[in-house]
Amino acid sequence: MSKQPLLLAFAAIGLVVGPVFAEPPPTASDPDKTLSPFFVVEGGKPGVDALPLESTHASVHVTGVIADVTVEQVYKNGGDQTLSARYVFPASTRAAVYGMKMTIGSRVIEAKIKEREEAKAEYEEAKREGKTASLLEEDRPNVFSMSVANIQPKDRIAVELHYTELLVPTDGTYELVYPTVVGPRYVSGNVDGGDSHNQFTAAPFTHEGKGPTYQFGVDVALAAGMPIQSIDSPSNTIKTQMTTNHQGATVALDAGDKTAGTKDFVLRYKLAGDDVQAGLLTFQGAKENFFLMMVQPPARPAADLIPPREYVFVIDVSGSMHGFPLDVAKKLMRGLLGRLRTTDKFDVLLFSGANKLMEKSSIDATHDNVERAIRFIDQEDGGGGTELLGALTEAVAIPRPSGNVSRSFVVITDGFIAEEAPAFDLIRSHLGEANTFAFGIGSSVNRHLMEGVAKAGQGEAFIVMDPSQADDAAAKFRAYIEAPVLTNVKVAFDGFATYDVQPAELPDVFAQRPVVLFGKYKGTPTGKVTLTGVSGRGRFVATLDAAAAKPDASHSALSYLWARQKISELSDFFNEDAHKDEVTKLGLEYNLLTKFTSFIAVEQIIRGPASNTDVDQPSPLPAGVSDMAVGGMEVGAEPPLYIIIALVGIGIALASWRRRLPC
Repeated sequence: MSKQPLLLAFAAIGLVVGPVFAEPPPTASDPDKTLSPFFVVEGGKPGVDALPLESTHASVHVTGVIADVTVEQVYKNGGDQTLSARYVFPASTRAAVYGMKMTIGSRVIEAKIKEREEAKAEYEEAKREGKTASLLEEDRPNVFSMSVANIQPKDRIAVELHYTELLVPTDGTYELVYPTVVGPRYVSGNVDGGDSHNQFTAAPFTHEGKGPTYQFGVDVALAAGMPIQSIDSPSNTIKTQMTTNHQGATVALDAGDKTAGTKDFVLRYKLAGDDVQAGLLTFQGAKENFFLMMVQPPARPAADLIPPREYVFVIDVSGSMHGFPLDVAKKLMRGLLGRLRTTDKFDVLLFSGANKLMEKSSIDATHDNVERAIRFIDQEDGGGGTELLGALTEAVAIPRPSGNVSRSFVVITDGFIAEEAPAFDLIRSHLGEANTFAFGIGSSVNRHLMEGVAKAGQGEAFIVMDPSQADDAAAKFRAYIEAPVLTNVKVAFDGFATYDVQPAELPDVFAQRPVVLFGKYKGTPTGKVTLTGVSGRGRFVATLDAAAAKPDASHSALSYLWARQKISELSDFFNEDAHKDEVTKLGLEYNLLTKFTSFIAVEQIIRGPASNTDVDQPSPLPAGVSDMAVGGMEVGAEPPLYIIIALVGIGIALASWRRRLPC
C-alpha cells in the first residue's frame, strides 16, 4: 500500500483545517493580536438576551458653520432576565459632548457631569442595587463607551447624547463626518489593556461583510445662510431635498443603502460662488463672553521654484489592512511615487509587527527606482500587528540627505492602534526635522490618530475611503505640499479686550482653509481684529470689525467649542495625564465629556433584581475590513463552505485508503 494518499490527506488537513484551529481567542499576552474578539454570548438567547441595542440614530442640525448633533440609542430587552449592556461607538474628533439624558417609559433622567472615577463608582453602586443607570465615558477623543445597567425584561430604554462641532471648509468645500463604527485596535505590549481607557479595545465584532445587528439612521437639516451650490455624499446613497431659496436642505440615508452603519457617513457641500462663512461670531454668557473668528486665506500661488524634497513613506501592511485598504494604499502609492520630480528623493518603510525598509537612506526618484519601490510594496498582502511607534522610530533615524532638502514623512494606515499618544509625542519631538502628513485608508479609519499625526507634525490629514478616491487624494496631496498658502501668521487685537485665545500659536497655512481662532472677551465687542501673514503674492492683511459682530444668543455653542479647543490643546494629542487637573476642571465647569469626566444618569427606583448578565454589544467590522483584523476565525466558529467541502474530500480519501489496507 502506498503512503501517498495518507500523506496527501494529512497535508490537506494541515492546510485547510490549520487556520481554523490555529487562531485561539486573542489575549493581552499575545503581542500580535488585537484584544477585540468576535461576538460570543454564553448562556444568552441569540438575538434576544444577546442583542439589547435596538437602534441608533443621529439627527444633525447645521446652522452656518456650527453643527449640533443628537444621538439616540434605544436598548430593548426582549428576554426574560435582567441585563446590563455596554456599547462602544465613535464620534467626531472635534465633538464637544455637552449633555445626556435617559428615558424609561415616561420618565426622563437628565445626566450629570462628574469626575470619571466618581461617576463609575455611582454607576456600579446603582447596578448592584438593581437601579437602572447609564454611564457615558470617553476612551479616546473620538471613542466613547455607553454602559446601561439593569435593563429589565421587556424594557425599552432610550439614551440621548448631545454634541456640537465646528465645520471648517477646505478649498471651499464643507465636510460633515458622522463616524459609525470603531475599527478594531491593535494593542501592543506597551499598552495597558487593563486601563479603563483601553478596555474598548476588547469590544466584540461581528464577521466581515455583516451589517449592524441594530437599526441605524442619520438625517441632516442644513441651514447654510447662503445659497448651496452642490451637496453630495461620497460614502452613502442619500436623498436630498433643497429649500425653495436653496439656502437649506434636508438629507436622509436612502433605505436601500446596505452599507449604512459600517462606514463613516460623510456629507459634503459647497456654497454658491465658492464663498465661505468667514467673519466674527460672538456670544454673551452669564459669566463669560466668547468669540469665534474665521478668516479666509489668499488663493494658492503658482509654485515656480520648488526646492528639492525628500519623502519617507511609512506604510501599514498589517492584518487590518488586508484586502481593500491595502489595495487602495498600493494605488495611492503609485500615484504619489509616479509624480515625484527627478530632483526629489524618497524611501519606503513597510510596517506590521516588524519593519521592512527599502533602502538604508533615501534614493533619487528615477523611473527605475520608482518601479522598484512599487514592486516592493506590491509584494505585501497584509498580516500581523500594527507597530506604528517602532516604524516611526526607524523612519526618523534614516539619514537626512545633504544640502537644502525639505523632508516630509507620509504615514499611510487605517490607524487601528491603541497607543496614539506616544506616536504623537515622537512626531512632535522631531518637529524641527520634518513635516508629517497622514493618509487614512478605509471606510472607518481612526481619525483621532490621523488628525493627531498631522497636528503633531504640522501637516495635514487626508482620508481615502475607497479606490475611486485614491487618484484625487494623491493629486490633492501634491498640490498641497508644493507651497504654503500663508506663512508667518500673526493676529492682533486693537481695542477688542480678548483673553484665553486658542490656539496660542498659528502654524503655516498649507490648505485653502480659513484660519480659525476661539477666545473670550470682556465688555462689549469693539475695535478690530487684524490677521497678517506672507503669501506667494506678498504680505497678506485681513481686518474684521469687532463692533459689527453683535452678540447672538443662538451662538451659545461657542462656550462648548472654546472649551473643547482648550481641552484638545491640553490633552488630545500629547501627554494628556500631565494636565489632568486642568482638563477635569474644564470638563466640570463647561459640562463636557473628557477623558477625566463622565456623564451619569441613575433612576432612583429599585425596579427589580440586579443584573448578573453583562452583554457587550457587537459592532460590525468596518466595510472593507477582513476578519484578519481580529485574528481570523474564532475557535468553535462555523467553518466556511469551502472548508466543509475540503473536509468531505479528505474523508473520502481516507476511506479509500482504508479500503486498500490488507485485512
